Amino acid sequence: MAPKVLISDKLSPAAVQIFKDRGVDADFLPEVGKDKEKLLELIGQYDGLAIRSATKVTEKIIAAADRLKVIGRAGIGVDNVDIPKATARGIIVMNTPFGNAITTAEHAISMMMSVARQIPAADASTQAGKWEKSRFMGRELTGKTLGLIGCGNIGSIVADRAIGLKMRVIAYDPFLTPERALALGVEKVALDELLSRSDFITLHTPLTDKTRNVISADAIAKMKRGAFLINCARGGLADEAAVRVALDEGKLAGAAFDVFVEEPAKDNVLFGAPNFVSTPHLGASTSEAQENVALQVAEQMCDYLLDGAVRNALNMPSISAEEAPKLAPFVRLAEQLGSFAGQLTETGIEGIRLEYAGAIAEMNVQALTAAAITGLLTPLLQTVNMVSAPTLAKERGIRIEETRREKQGAYETYMRLTVITERQERSVAGTVFADGKPRIIQVKGINMEAELGPHMLYITNEDKPGFIGHLGMELGSSGVNIATFHLGRIAPGEDAICLVEVDGEVPDEVMARLRAVSHVKQVQALKF
Repeated sequence: MAPKVLISDKLSPAAVQIFKDRGVDADFLPEVGKDKEKLLELIGQYDGLAIRSATKVTEKIIAAADRLKVIGRAGIGVDNVDIPKATARGIIVMNTPFGNAITTAEHAISMMMSVARQIPAADASTQAGKWEKSRFMGRELTGKTLGLIGCGNIGSIVADRAIGLKMRVIAYDPFLTPERALALGVEKVALDELLSRSDFITLHTPLTDKTRNVISADAIAKMKRGAFLINCARGGLADEAAVRVALDEGKLAGAAFDVFVEEPAKDNVLFGAPNFVSTPHLGASTSEAQENVALQVAEQMCDYLLDGAVRNALNMPSISAEEAPKLAPFVRLAEQLGSFAGQLTETGIEGIRLEYAGAIAEMNVQALTAAAITGLLTPLLQTVNMVSAPTLAKERGIRIEETRREKQGAYETYMRLTVITERQERSVAGTVFADGKPRIIQVKGINMEAELGPHMLYITNEDKPGFIGHLGMELGSSGVNIATFHLGRIAPGEDAICLVEVDGEVPDEVMARLRAVSHVKQVQALKF
């Protein structure tokens, strides 16, 4: 029986035809995505669901999707899909990460020009029969400094266009290396420097715990008086109430937003503010971009449903059916090593060195390298996957080195990941035991054996008596239960590492007390 796909949002006719031409039974019902009850009623009949942003694939929808194997999002953002619940049910979630980058970048430039010259307000005034030439005094872009918060796929295109407009471009992006910045013609700076120097600031970063409200009241206070703010990335990157206050007080000369915390934005604190320009999430809305992402998602879903091939999956590695059983635990190992290093890396990454020894060296190391890069980039980018990770690393000028060798040392096979930053090199090694579970076997040259759980504490300290007892007492008195405890050290009295699995998140005040211990060098909460 042919696979059956529901298209619940507006997709181009050419994309619908791709499904039909390849023998997939596709129902094009573009209004269903707005009707939660109707979607809930129908979803159990389908193997695939093709969506844009209107359809909300909630836990309730996923629970009713008895046949569903794949969700395909035409576009990059997957805020409207409950990925953990989809993963738990074995449903692959795909997106099309590179189809609308140019369109979104062009919209950001358009918004910057519109707010700099007050075009929307001037248009409304002129069409109302007024001729308020003196009211709408604008600002030139030439010679001004544009600050990019985020200089990845879209940000780098904005930089190129802004340089063409004779602007100076500076960028804050933890993953941007000096070499990549030089190639783009931008200057890499710290966030505070970007805030204080920029005449215009535009946001091009995903919404994560680290980037939420990156433009806060405190950040605005550090900006130039009369600066402009543009957000065509994600609602929540800027504190909307703080931006409103800054516009009312004249601290900001203008702001232009395409995205909002609550969408659709029918009522927002920013509406009616002085020189505020808004659009209804149009960043990817050009006919070219809509066509590109629609065709891509149709092809990807057909490839999976008909041939089992996985591309641009956010919750599953790209591995063929034949090699999956053997490779899967090593893919998990690679992701964990990458995530371990990524969560501990706070400066720009210049390179990644991967060493494969023993049996693992004979495997599909391309998939393993992609998995390691995915783990490394996920803490900041979140929606990165095994297909997009190598491209995203390349965009950021991150060098990838691979080495294969025969068995060395005590383990039959292992892989070591070394992250090279502007300041240091940090390595972590691991292997897979007979039980199929990944294990950490070495961190920064210190031998230890640890299985990674959902919540871990990573602590580096001087090897002094009483530390383990102090740590146990601190966690125990705060109601934090220790699941596993792993130790390693260079030599007695020298640097030591402690990896502790705990049964939940450690409160901030406990973390602060642990960091305050005199011989503790670093305390970091890790999630896997």
